[in-house]
Amino acid sequence: MNKKKKNEGDDQAVLSCKGVTKSFQDNNNLLEVLTDINITVKPGDRIAITGTSGSGKTTLLQIMGGLDEPTSGVISINGQILNKTSEEQKSFIRNQYLGFVYQFHHLLAEFSAEENVAMPLLIRGTKKEQAMDESRLLLKRVGLEKRLNHRPSELSGGERQRAAVARALITRPKILLADEPTGNLDSGNGQHVMELMLELHGEFQTSLIVVTHDLSVAKKMNRTLQLRDGVLIGK
Repeated sequence: MNKKKKNEGDDQAVLSCKGVTKSFQDNNNLLEVLTDINITVKPGDRIAITGTSGSGKTTLLQIMGGLDEPTSGVISINGQILNKTSEEQKSFIRNQYLGFVYQFHHLLAEFSAEENVAMPLLIRGTKKEQAMDESRLLLKRVGLEKRLNHRPSELSGGERQRAAVARALITRPKILLADEPTGNLDSGNGQHVMELMLELHGEFQTSLIVVTHDLSVAKKMNRTLQLRDGVLIGK
């Protein structure tokens, strides 16, 4: 009976932060950015992290994704400790379990939309033909089937961001981390991209964590947490 409860609890957390802090030394002053952050993300969660500019939202998201190291605390992804491990292991965990969408699309300029979206699968070791097939299917899903061979410079802002969403989800990650994903888009394109993210999050059963200052985006989530003075407020 106890073993069953433990397994059920383990299954509930795809990402957890326990006692996470982040501080910087600024000349003779210690700047505390994050203080005792504790959060558990369950399968299918949609979580918004809000806060004023400079409150540490992006720093927290980068720590969750293993792109920054906390000063103290433990981050676990699917039961594996992410921080305090080798860069090689972090890269492996990111490729296996995480997808990232940023305010700027970060598509590679020299590659087509099809090649950009296939890249995470190619890095994983998927055969090129299969990776390209899956890329085309997902680009069709986000409405870019006529833009497969276009490079980022030939795509509109909304199209680039839709391609970035497809790239983030091509590996069917357990967690999608999004940092102001609609911040560079007009309201119409922003709404379209957000709706796509929510649809695909549901289809792929991916947990979604969005850092945003846009209250309309936050309202689409099922949990909203606020960073205030380095402390995470909310449930």
